[in-house]
Amino acid sequence: MSAADALSRLAALPAERFFTPPTALEEATRLRAALGANAPRIFIKRDDAIPFGFGGNKVRKLALVATEARARGADTLITVGGVQSNHMRATASVAAKLGMQCVLIANGSPPPVPRANALLDALLGAEIQYVATREQRASAMQTLASRMRVDGRKPYEVPLGASTPLGAAAFARAIGELIEQLPARVVPDAIVHASSSGGTQAGLTLGCALHGLATQVIGISADDPAPSVESTVRNIIDGLGSMAGGDGSALARSVHVTVDDSFVGDGYGVATPASREAQSIAAHTEALFVDHTYTAKALAGLIAYIRAGRFRADHTIVFWHTGGQVGIFA
Repeated sequence: MSAADALSRLAALPAERFFTPPTALEEATRLRAALGANAPRIFIKRDDAIPFGFGGNKVRKLALVATEARARGADTLITVGGVQSNHMRATASVAAKLGMQCVLIANGSPPPVPRANALLDALLGAEIQYVATREQRASAMQTLASRMRVDGRKPYEVPLGASTPLGAAAFARAIGELIEQLPARVVPDAIVHASSSGGTQAGLTLGCALHGLATQVIGISADDPAPSVESTVRNIIDGLGSMAGGDGSALARSVHVTVDDSFVGDGYGVATPASREAQSIAAHTEALFVDHTYTAKALAGLIAYIRAGRFRADHTIVFWHTGGQVGIFA
């Protein structure tokens, strides 16, 4: 199957209209100036500014996933994440909008005073169940879903980050959106973004490949080791490629997947000196807010690449802002 046919199949996938694309693409001229004379041209793709449910990249994925849930007659969405998960907040928003129940399986302890995403989850009416560790979340979701089915309910399980081939299709489609927004004859040398559960990176990577772009997609890991994230991304591309009517396994082998885990620091959600600097520079120069769990570390990666000369003044870079700014208030 041709790339055009694959893109046509992906474009035809039904999606809920939680927002009207495109999200803004802004040139960050003051950020570029702050990074020195050799800094590349920088554009910021503003998925953080999606108006629905405080936005973020998960809204794109869930627009497709929720359509499948409704088609299956689901009455409840179940998903997993940390106490301050952006994905859980987005899923709870979708459930509220569609009139469904929502159960969130969070690893950790109930916060004494809910703040940020935890507060929004409660306001959205989600039921929150807690498990001790990240490793217990998936099995707890499966057990709960099985029990609900026995009781006559119709739950729909949303994996971490909605990072399934269907969810990733939203970002393969979003590359077409980006191309239409860029100035004429401008092709990004790289797209830099925060990467964790792999769906966003899988979609962006396959989208670039199908559009024939030489753009390198660089995922800055928020938590897991680079080989683990890369393996997840390739597995999702395999399923996504098959969904698009191609040889998913061949596509997964053919694309270049770049994951950098050197900006994680002391762990998931733990600020680093580099992420603090990135957060400050973004706010001071562009009134742009990034969080220490995801986007500040991704921006720290971009800044480090520029300072090391990996990107030069004749390059064009897209920083895909995946959201997460609610976490600043945790």
